[in-house]
Amino acid sequence: MAVFSRNKEDFKFVLKKYFSFQNETKSLDPLSEIFQSVKSEEFSAVLDYFRENEEITQNFAYYLRNIFEGRSINLSLTEANILSENGFFPELRKRLLNKFLPPVENENTVWHLVDYILVRITGDLKYLKSIPEEELDELFALLGISRMIAGRHIRNELFFSMNILAWRVIGNALDVEVVNMAPEYKNFDNPFLALQDEMDILTKGHKKNPDFLLDTKNVHFKQIKIYLDQCQEFVNVAFKNSSKYGISGKINQSLLKIRQQLNRISDIVSLLVVDSDDEIPAKSKQLVFNILEYKSHKNNISELVNDSTRLMSHLITNHTAETGTHYITSSFKDYNSMFWKASGGGVIVGALVVLKLFYGSIPGSDFSHAVLYSFNYAMGFIMIYLMNFTLATKQPAMTAATMAKVLSEGQNTRKNYVDFAHLVSKLFRSQFIAFIGNVAWSFPVALAIIYGLDVLFQQNFAAEKATKLLNDHDPFHSKAIFHACIAGFFLFISGIISGNVGNNSVFYQIPKRIAKNPFINQLLGPKIAKSASNYYSKNWAGIVSNFWFGIFLGATGPIGIFLGLDLDIRHITFAAGNVALGFYGKDFAVDAYSFWVPVITVFIIGFFNFAVSFGLSMVLAFRSRKVNLGEVREIYIEIFRYFMKNPLRFFVPIQSKELDISAKEMVENTVATKSEDR
Repeated sequence: MAVFSRNKEDFKFVLKKYFSFQNETKSLDPLSEIFQSVKSEEFSAVLDYFRENEEITQNFAYYLRNIFEGRSINLSLTEANILSENGFFPELRKRLLNKFLPPVENENTVWHLVDYILVRITGDLKYLKSIPEEELDELFALLGISRMIAGRHIRNELFFSMNILAWRVIGNALDVEVVNMAPEYKNFDNPFLALQDEMDILTKGHKKNPDFLLDTKNVHFKQIKIYLDQCQEFVNVAFKNSSKYGISGKINQSLLKIRQQLNRISDIVSLLVVDSDDEIPAKSKQLVFNILEYKSHKNNISELVNDSTRLMSHLITNHTAETGTHYITSSFKDYNSMFWKASGGGVIVGALVVLKLFYGSIPGSDFSHAVLYSFNYAMGFIMIYLMNFTLATKQPAMTAATMAKVLSEGQNTRKNYVDFAHLVSKLFRSQFIAFIGNVAWSFPVALAIIYGLDVLFQQNFAAEKATKLLNDHDPFHSKAIFHACIAGFFLFISGIISGNVGNNSVFYQIPKRIAKNPFINQLLGPKIAKSASNYYSKNWAGIVSNFWFGIFLGATGPIGIFLGLDLDIRHITFAAGNVALGFYGKDFAVDAYSFWVPVITVFIIGFFNFAVSFGLSMVLAFRSRKVNLGEVREIYIEIFRYFMKNPLRFFVPIQSKELDISAKEMVENTVATKSEDR
C-alpha cells in the first residue's frame, strides 16, 4: 500500500471496512491502514470507539492474535541495536546500507511486522509514548493483549532469546584479547560461565513446567542478577584497564557488544520476573515498547560513532595528557626555560624558512614540491622534538587533554573553578613566552641566513618572492587567517596521531617486544635492547606525529595548486621568518602599511593557530571524559573574572603560593595513568 494514501480514510471507516466481520486474513495492510489513520485522531476518541463497538473490537482483537500467531520475536531481542560486527567500519558500512536500502527480512517475524507497520519508526514510537498511560493500558485490555507476557509462546521466545545472548556473550568474553584486558579475573571463576550455568538450570525448569512464573524470590533469579553484575564489572574493569594497557578498535567493539548483550539479558530477565498477577499488563506493555525501542536504534549512525569513538578519544587524550603537563610553567625558572626551548625552535624554523625558499625555486612538478616541502617541515619538526626544543603551537593539543582531565575528575565547585582559572593563566603565559621565543629568533635567524648568502654569493635570493611573501601575510589581500586555521587543524590532527601511536604502542607492547627480542639481544646485547626500548617508548609517538605534521604542512599548498583551490598553511613561527625574508627581499624599502600589517598579522596567525588547535583538542578531550558542557559558561566567566583581577599573571610568572599549590595538586591528582605490562 502506498504511503501517500494511508491518511486519506477515517479510522472508523477503516475499522468497519475490515472488522465488521471476523476477518481471517493474515495480511498486514489492515493494521498498517488503521495505525496511520489513528495517528491523525485524538486517541481518546479512538478509545471511545473501541468501547462503544464491542463486535468490531473483538474482531480486531481476533485479527491481531491471528497475525501474531507463530511470529518469532527473538530477532527483535537478540539483533536489534546490538553491534553485529567486531570492527567499527564493517558495522558502519552495514548500518549505512540498511538505512538507505533496508534488508529483506523473514516475513514470519515480528521484526518484519514492525518494519511494515512503522515506516518512520522513530516518529511513530514518539507518538505511542505520547499516549496517556491509562488510555494505552485500557486499549491493551480491550484488545486482549495485556496478558501476552504470560502466554507460553512469548515466554518460550524470551527464554530462547536469553540463551542465545548468553552464549554469544561467552564467545566474545572468552576471546583471549578480551580476557587479557582484565587480568584481575584470571585467578577467579569466570562470571560469564557461571551466568550460563544458572541460565541452563532456569531454562530446564521452564521446559519441565512452561506455565511456571519466575519471581524475585527465586534463588536462580538472584544468582543470575549477581552474575550479571559481576559480568558488567568485568567489562568496566576491562575498559578502565585500557588506560594502562591500551586498546584496539576490535577489542573496544567487542567490549561494547558484550555490554549491550548483558543489558539486553537483564531487560529480558526483568520481563520474565512476575511477583503478582497485577504486574502482567505492565510487563506486556513493556515488552512491546522494548521491541520498538530496540528497533528504532538499530541503524542509528550517530550512536555507533559516539559509542565507538568515545573510549578511543579518551585514550588518545590520556596519552597526550602525559605530555601536556610538561608545557605548563609555574615558576620563573620554568618560564625562562620555556623561552630558551622556544628560542631553539625558532632558530631551527628560521633555517627551514630559507630552505623552503630555495626548494620553491627548484623547477619541478607540484608533486615534487610537495615532497620537498614535506621533507623540509618534517625534518625540522623532528629535530625540534628530539633536541627538546619547543614549537609554540604544539602545546595546545597536548595541554587541552590535561585541562579536560582536571575538570572531569575534580570537584566542580567555585574554588575548583578559581584554581582552574589559575591553571589557564599558567598555560596562557607558557604559550605567550613560547610565541615570543619562536618569533624573536625565527625572524633574525632567517634574516641573518639570507644576508649571509647575499654576502657570500652577491645575490639577494629573496628579491623575486618578496612581494608574494608580504602579500601572503596581509589578511586584507589574502586568506592568511583561513590558512592559519588550516595549520591549527593540522596541529590538532598531529596531537591525535601522537595519542593514537602512544595507545597502540602500549596495547601491542612494542617497547617490551624490543627489549625482549632475541635477535636484538644476541646481536647487540641486552643493554642496547633496553636502551632502544626506552627510546622508542619515550620518543616514537612524538617522532611520528611531527613527521605527519610536516607532511600535512608541506603538501597542503601544492595540493591546493593542483586542485585549483586557494589552500595553504600559515604558522606563526614560519610567518615571522617569511616576513623577514620579504623585508630583506625589498631591501627594507617598504611603506608603513607594508611593514605594520605583516608584523601584526604574524601574531594574528599565532592566535588562530592556538585557538583552532586548542579549541578542537578541548572539544575532543571534553567529549572523551563526558565533561558537562553546561558548566563551560561558568568556567569561562571565572576565567574572565580572574583575568580582570590578575591580568599580568597571564603573561608573566607572578607567583601565588596558595593558588600555585592548589593548581599543582589538581594536575598531579589527575595525571594520566601510566602504561603497565599485563
